[in-house]
Amino acid sequence: MERTFQSTEPVIFMKPDTALLKDGKPFFLPDFSDEIHYETELVVKINRLGKNIGERFACRYYDQITVGIDFTARDLQRKQKELGLPWEIAKGFDNSAAIGKFISKNEVSDIRSIDLRLEINDQTVQQGNTEDMIYSVDKIIAYISRFFTLKIGDLIFTGTPAGIGPVAIDDHLQGYLDDRKLLDFRIK
Repeated sequence: MERTFQSTEPVIFMKPDTALLKDGKPFFLPDFSDEIHYETELVVKINRLGKNIGERFACRYYDQITVGIDFTARDLQRKQKELGLPWEIAKGFDNSAAIGKFISKNEVSDIRSIDLRLEINDQTVQQGNTEDMIYSVDKIIAYISRFFTLKIGDLIFTGTPAGIGPVAIDDHLQGYLDDRKLLDFRIK
């Protein structure tokens, strides 16, 4: 999985399959962090094996998309960064990758211009469009495939727009691509 920050190349981190949270199941706040933040992202599902994929061919390697939440234990991440240590524990913990219902990428007019938004308790808290991404989906896929063989079913989170923030018990999160609600779950 991938996350895009301001840098000359995409910043990559991986989450184990135990990080997946799907089917509208609730997210339980972990006891090891007092600062869990949401990061809404477009998620693409890889549909074929690929290594060293050219950017112009990357669109052939995914056929489904959804909206996802990359949960981050911000307090742990800060501590790990300060110590110069890897911060997988802040990103890859159980259920830290909430994903919505997948749709065919053909159901959107142009993947380079998709609105995505997150509502918490019926208030829009994060909103963006893929045209504002630092790196396009195809560029991210090409970059990642230089280092890792992409396999069928791999999920790539493509980066978050501005507006990340904390979640709390009883929050109701709903994620949208354009005006399609694909993600709906609660914080416990």
